[in-house]
Amino acid sequence: MRVIAGKFGSRPLKSLKGLSMRPSSDRLRETLFNVLGPLVKDSLFVDCFAGTGAVGIEALSRGAREAVFIENHAPAAALIQKNLDSLQISRGTEILKMDALVGLEKLSDRRLLPDFIFVDPPYGDTPQYLPVLELIGSARLLAPEGRVIVEHWHHLELPSFVDDLEQTRVLAQGDAVLTFYRLSRAA
Repeated sequence: MRVIAGKFGSRPLKSLKGLSMRPSSDRLRETLFNVLGPLVKDSLFVDCFAGTGAVGIEALSRGAREAVFIENHAPAAALIQKNLDSLQISRGTEILKMDALVGLEKLSDRRLLPDFIFVDPPYGDTPQYLPVLELIGSARLLAPEGRVIVEHWHHLELPSFVDDLEQTRVLAQGDAVLTFYRLSRAA
Protein backbone atom coordinates (compact mmCIF):
# COMPACT_ATOMS: atom_id res chain seq x y z
CA MET A 1 0.00 0.00 0.00
CA ARG A 2 1.28 3.46 -0.89
CA VAL A 3 0.33 7.10 -1.25
CA ILE A 4 -0.87 7.51 -4.84
CA ALA A 5 -0.02 11.13 -5.73
CA GLY A 6 0.84 14.58 -4.47
CA LYS A 7 3.53 15.63 -2.01
CA PHE A 8 3.98 12.10 -0.61
CA GLY A 9 3.29 10.21 -3.86
CA SER A 10 4.70 6.66 -4.07
CA ARG A 11 5.69 6.61 -0.39
CA PRO A 12 4.78 3.34 1.35
CA LEU A 13 2.20 3.04 4.13
CA LYS A 14 2.10 0.32 6.75
CA SER A 15 -0.93 -1.89 7.34
CA LEU A 16 -1.92 -4.24 10.15
CA LYS A 17 -1.27 -7.92 9.64
CA GLY A 18 -4.22 -10.28 9.39
CA LEU A 19 -7.70 -9.89 8.02
CA SER A 20 -9.08 -7.52 10.66
CA MET A 21 -8.65 -4.56 8.33
CA ARG A 22 -9.51 -4.02 4.67
CA PRO A 23 -7.76 -0.84 3.50
CA SER A 24 -9.18 0.99 0.49
CA SER A 25 -7.27 -0.25 -2.53
CA ASP A 26 -4.78 2.00 -4.30
CA ARG A 27 -6.98 1.90 -7.39
CA LEU A 28 -10.12 2.93 -5.49
CA ARG A 29 -8.29 5.78 -3.74
CA GLU A 30 -6.97 6.95 -7.10
CA THR A 31 -10.51 6.94 -8.51
CA LEU A 32 -11.84 8.82 -5.47
CA PHE A 33 -9.23 11.56 -5.66
CA ASN A 34 -9.52 11.86 -9.44
CA VAL A 35 -13.23 12.61 -8.89
CA LEU A 36 -12.55 15.09 -6.07
CA GLY A 37 -9.71 16.70 -8.01
CA PRO A 38 -8.61 20.20 -7.01
CA LEU A 39 -11.46 20.54 -4.48
CA VAL A 40 -9.24 18.71 -1.96
CA LYS A 41 -6.75 21.57 -1.82
CA ASP A 42 -7.14 23.57 1.42
CA SER A 43 -10.00 21.33 2.58
CA LEU A 44 -10.87 19.87 5.97
CA PHE A 45 -11.01 16.12 5.33
CA VAL A 46 -12.45 13.61 7.83
CA ASP A 47 -11.44 9.95 7.47
CA CYS A 48 -14.09 8.06 9.46
CA PHE A 49 -13.31 4.41 10.34
CA ALA A 50 -9.81 5.45 9.26
CA GLY A 51 -8.04 2.08 9.57
CA THR A 52 -4.53 2.71 8.23
CA GLY A 53 -5.26 6.39 7.59
CA ALA A 54 -4.49 5.94 3.88
CA VAL A 55 -7.46 8.00 2.64
CA GLY A 56 -6.82 10.95 4.97
CA ILE A 57 -3.09 10.80 4.25
CA GLU A 58 -3.85 10.84 0.52
CA ALA A 59 -5.95 13.98 1.09
CA LEU A 60 -3.04 15.63 2.93
CA SER A 61 -0.66 14.61 0.15
CA ARG A 62 -2.96 16.33 -2.34
CA GLY A 63 -3.11 19.58 -0.40
CA ALA A 64 -5.82 19.25 2.27
CA ARG A 65 -5.12 21.76 5.05
CA GLU A 66 -6.22 19.34 7.75
CA ALA A 67 -7.21 15.70 8.16
CA VAL A 68 -9.12 14.27 11.10
CA PHE A 69 -8.87 10.50 11.55
CA ILE A 70 -11.61 8.77 13.54
CA GLU A 71 -10.66 5.23 14.56
CA ASN A 72 -11.74 3.31 17.68
CA HIS A 73 -9.47 0.24 17.20
CA ALA A 74 -6.39 1.09 19.30
CA PRO A 75 -3.82 -0.78 17.14
CA ALA A 76 -5.18 0.93 14.02
CA ALA A 77 -5.08 4.37 15.67
CA ALA A 78 -1.45 3.71 16.63
CA LEU A 79 -0.75 2.63 13.04
CA ILE A 80 -2.17 5.91 11.70
CA GLN A 81 0.27 7.79 13.92
CA LYS A 82 3.15 5.59 12.67
CA ASN A 83 2.17 6.29 9.05
CA LEU A 84 2.02 10.04 9.74
CA ASP A 85 5.39 9.88 11.50
CA SER A 86 6.99 7.93 8.63
CA LEU A 87 5.97 10.76 6.27
CA GLN A 88 7.04 13.40 8.81
CA ILE A 89 3.54 14.88 8.94
CA SER A 90 3.35 16.70 12.25
CA ARG A 91 0.80 19.46 11.62
CA GLY A 92 -2.74 19.58 10.29
CA THR A 93 -3.78 16.22 11.73
CA GLU A 94 -5.88 14.93 14.58
CA ILE A 95 -6.55 11.33 15.55
CA LEU A 96 -9.78 10.77 17.48
CA LYS A 97 -9.44 7.38 19.17
CA MET A 98 -13.14 6.73 19.58
CA ASP A 99 -16.29 5.32 18.04
CA ALA A 100 -17.29 6.99 14.76
CA LEU A 101 -20.56 8.41 16.11
CA VAL A 102 -18.85 9.83 19.19
CA GLY A 103 -16.09 11.33 17.04
CA LEU A 104 -18.56 12.95 14.65
CA GLU A 105 -20.57 14.34 17.57
CA LYS A 106 -17.35 15.80 18.96
CA LEU A 107 -16.70 17.54 15.63
CA SER A 108 -20.29 18.81 15.63
CA ASP A 109 -19.89 20.17 19.18
CA ARG A 110 -16.77 22.02 18.02
CA ARG A 111 -18.81 23.40 15.09
CA LEU A 112 -16.31 22.09 12.56
CA LEU A 113 -17.75 21.83 9.06
CA PRO A 114 -15.67 19.38 7.05
CA ASP A 115 -15.46 19.75 3.29
CA PHE A 116 -15.25 15.96 2.95
CA ILE A 117 -16.22 13.08 5.21
CA PHE A 118 -15.07 9.66 4.03
CA VAL A 119 -17.01 6.80 5.66
CA ASP A 120 -15.65 3.27 5.36
CA PRO A 121 -16.76 0.88 8.12
CA PRO A 122 -15.83 -2.78 7.78
CA TYR A 123 -17.99 -4.25 5.01
CA GLY A 124 -19.42 -6.81 7.45
CA ASP A 125 -20.56 -4.02 9.78
CA THR A 126 -23.60 -2.97 7.72
CA PRO A 127 -25.49 -1.51 10.73
CA GLN A 128 -22.87 1.28 11.00
CA TYR A 129 -23.67 2.98 7.68
CA LEU A 130 -27.11 4.43 8.33
CA PRO A 131 -26.53 5.85 11.86
CA VAL A 132 -23.38 7.62 10.66
CA LEU A 133 -25.16 9.10 7.64
CA GLU A 134 -28.14 10.09 9.81
CA LEU A 135 -25.88 11.91 12.26
CA ILE A 136 -24.04 13.76 9.50
CA GLY A 137 -27.34 14.72 7.85
CA SER A 138 -29.29 15.69 10.94
CA ALA A 139 -26.41 17.63 12.53
CA ARG A 140 -25.65 19.24 9.16
CA LEU A 141 -22.04 18.35 9.90
CA LEU A 142 -20.77 19.37 6.49
CA ALA A 143 -19.62 22.57 4.78
CA PRO A 144 -22.30 24.00 2.44
CA GLU A 145 -20.64 22.56 -0.68
CA GLY A 146 -19.15 19.58 1.18
CA ARG A 147 -19.42 15.92 0.27
CA VAL A 148 -19.81 12.66 2.15
CA ILE A 149 -18.26 9.68 0.38
CA VAL A 150 -19.18 6.18 1.54
CA GLU A 151 -17.15 3.14 0.52
CA HIS A 152 -19.18 -0.06 0.70
CA TRP A 153 -19.62 -3.53 -0.73
CA HIS A 154 -21.38 -3.63 -4.10
CA HIS A 155 -24.28 -5.70 -2.68
CA LEU A 156 -25.22 -2.97 -0.20
CA GLU A 157 -27.60 -0.36 -1.57
CA LEU A 158 -27.65 2.90 0.35
CA PRO A 159 -30.72 5.19 0.45
CA SER A 160 -31.05 8.15 -1.93
CA PHE A 161 -31.88 10.50 0.95
CA VAL A 162 -30.79 10.39 4.60
CA ASP A 163 -32.10 13.33 6.66
CA ASP A 164 -30.59 16.42 4.98
CA LEU A 165 -28.25 14.40 2.73
CA GLU A 166 -29.01 13.48 -0.87
CA GLN A 167 -27.15 10.95 -2.97
CA THR A 168 -25.45 12.53 -5.99
CA ARG A 169 -23.27 9.82 -7.52
CA VAL A 170 -22.47 6.12 -7.33
CA LEU A 171 -19.21 4.70 -8.71
CA ALA A 172 -18.67 0.94 -8.77
CA GLN A 173 -15.21 -0.56 -9.02
CA GLY A 174 -14.98 -4.32 -8.69
CA ASP A 175 -16.60 -5.40 -5.41
CA ALA A 176 -16.38 -1.86 -3.97
CA VAL A 177 -18.67 1.11 -4.49
CA LEU A 178 -18.23 4.79 -3.70
CA THR A 179 -21.53 6.56 -2.98
CA PHE A 180 -21.43 10.36 -2.81
CA TYR A 181 -23.80 12.58 -0.80
CA ARG A 182 -24.20 16.33 -0.36
CA LEU A 183 -26.52 18.52 1.66
CA SER A 184 -29.93 18.50 0.06
CA ARG A 185 -30.84 21.68 -1.78
CA ALA A 186 -34.37 21.34 -0.37
CA ALA A 187 -33.18 21.35 3.26
